[in-house]
Amino acid sequence: MPAEFTKSDVDRLAELARLALTDEEKTLFAGQLDRILQYARQICALDTSGVEAMSHVLEQQAVDRPDEVRLSLTEGQALANAPEPALDQGLFKVPRVIGG
Repeated sequence: MPAEFTKSDVDRLAELARLALTDEEKTLFAGQLDRILQYARQICALDTSGVEAMSHVLEQQAVDRPDEVRLSLTEGQALANAPEPALDQGLFKVPRVIGG
């Protein structure tokens, strides 16, 4: 990581991102990005050798209902309200959206 974030660093990033920034914006962003780097340095300095790796910050994951086979619509019921059902094929007809 660089020692500090400068306006020339912001100039380079703005050039890569094709952004036109004012001088005031460059000064503002250089300060903001420098504070982010300072915080990242603080985090890097922490001793995490005794911290177990984890895949999620919460111990308990969200639990969804179990998959169960249940009664559902029949093919005819599902197609009943379709504007142009292709009943013989069991399909919904939709307008062409790709190509001519």
